[in-house]
Amino acid sequence: MIRQSWWKLLSFVLLVYTCTYGFFVPVPSPPGVPLKETIRNLFFHVPMWIAMMVCFAVSVVYAIKYLRKQDEVNNIYSTEFARTGTFLGILGLITGMIWANYQWGKPWSGDAKQNGTAIALLIYFAYFVLKGSLQDEEKQARIGAVYNIFAFFMLFPTLWILPRLTESLHPGGMGSEGNPGLNPKDTTTSMRTVMYPAFIGWTLLSVWITTLRVRVQIIHQKQFANE
Repeated sequence: MIRQSWWKLLSFVLLVYTCTYGFFVPVPSPPGVPLKETIRNLFFHVPMWIAMMVCFAVSVVYAIKYLRKQDEVNNIYSTEFARTGTFLGILGLITGMIWANYQWGKPWSGDAKQNGTAIALLIYFAYFVLKGSLQDEEKQARIGAVYNIFAFFMLFPTLWILPRLTESLHPGGMGSEGNPGLNPKDTTTSMRTVMYPAFIGWTLLSVWITTLRVRVQIIHQKQFANE
């Protein structure tokens, strides 16, 4: 049992470590940035985005596998990884808004990065609405898989390309040089001892959540087939 669940235990340990030491590790104080403690949001906001991208990427892989083999299990995995990724995206957006409230003066300022994130999440919301609107299960899975691929590739222009082509307050955009309060380039060696475990911990937690949901869906499918 321990051999099969070691990664779950590792996820728990890493996240407990992140949520405790993350509030005690020394953080830098960039010149002209009075709210230096906001950089601790890197231990939560950024790892959530990393885990979100992993979930969406895995979801696309299973979507492609479904289109090739028409295996319902692949459809379940694809849907649930997309669901977990969307949930992490919402958490990432919320943590970003909390940071923006302190750093920019308000939680939502219509920044290019914020708008792009909202668009990306709306695209995935539409994915679940589309699947829920179709009654035929085979058509639902097939059309959903195709749309999933489209939604994944839309992440790149909405989250990474367009925000970097326009003026942005967010670190990483063209206008971010004056906002180093949440810039990964400002991290120190001691901060990386929290950030890297956070990346792994949040990613493993997302996989853990998804596998639990997949098991529930498979059980429901078997019960429905036996009725």
